[in-house]
Amino acid sequence: VFSIVVFGSIVNEGYLNNNSEGETFCIYNRNPNACSYGVAVGVLAFLTCLLYLALDVYFPQISSVKDRKKAVLSDIGVSAFWAFLWFVGFCFLANQWQVSKPKDNPMNEGTDAARAAIAFSFFSIFTWAGQAVLAFQRYQIGADSALFSQDYMDPSQDSSTPYAPYVEPSTGPDPAGMGGTYQQPANAFDAEPQGYQSQGY
Repeated sequence: VFSIVVFGSIVNEGYLNNNSEGETFCIYNRNPNACSYGVAVGVLAFLTCLLYLALDVYFPQISSVKDRKKAVLSDIGVSAFWAFLWFVGFCFLANQWQVSKPKDNPMNEGTDAARAAIAFSFFSIFTWAGQAVLAFQRYQIGADSALFSQDYMDPSQDSSTPYAPYVEPSTGPDPAGMGGTYQQPANAFDAEPQGYQSQGY
């Protein structure tokens, strides 16, 4: 969403017309590189978001451990890289806006859009940095659990589920009726045990 705001603001209102020259120029200090950078970073960031959104949907179906690791590591690297690009973009646009000459835009056309692009470039730094941190935490969790384990087995297919631990029988009556004593199922053994007599203590 932030990337759409950035490149949408620059495309729609980032270029001004000068009647005397008959040409359009960038609102950021007449520097076409500033507008081009904002549009390019915004569009590419939006496409990157769509790509990784599709990867998140497809991730549970990835059976290869190496592919899972690569996907999470690429998420970390790409998010950190985009945080850096947005930082550069914010500094570049803010600097060019600060040194813009008032005579180039006497009617203050597109100033709100120019400020919005700068503001959302700033917000995008923290958004992508936060995404990198979350991806790194996901990698740590996966490394400590069965997510990246070579011996990963679907829990529904695991037949070695441990039984509940045996609870020592209580010495007195059980007023709550919550158990605490172990009872054998009926007909588990013969009604009359052979050669063994239970002793009452």
